[in-house]
Amino acid sequence: MNGPVSALDPAVAARLRRSSDGLVAAIVQEAGTGDVLMLAWMDDEALHRTLTSGRATYWSRSRQEYWVKGATSGHHQYVKSVSLDCDGDALLVTVEQVGAACHTGTHTCFSDNLPVTDGEGARA
Repeated sequence: MNGPVSALDPAVAARLRRSSDGLVAAIVQEAGTGDVLMLAWMDDEALHRTLTSGRATYWSRSRQEYWVKGATSGHHQYVKSVSLDCDGDALLVTVEQVGAACHTGTHTCFSDNLPVTDGEGARA
């Protein structure tokens, strides 16, 4: 990825373990309900913009550009907190979600439950 030079705090940047394309997974959780809403991707600049604007900003791998959640859809994410996991390879972004989080129009992207068994064939 060839994004702009980021103004992300160097101490924060040093803690990130990025994928080969320079990205870190951002798991998005709703502050009020605890619902896991979506997974998106951030590079250093997207994280910097998120931390300094209070608006969730991501890197679109398909469009190869930054996007602020809600800029076109009106389904905004107002950032309440951002946490880095112990390995530095994932972020937890806690937000106040306005409208649907998923591009399909649903509240969460994680609504397609898969069957789970206990290893002996019984449903868990």
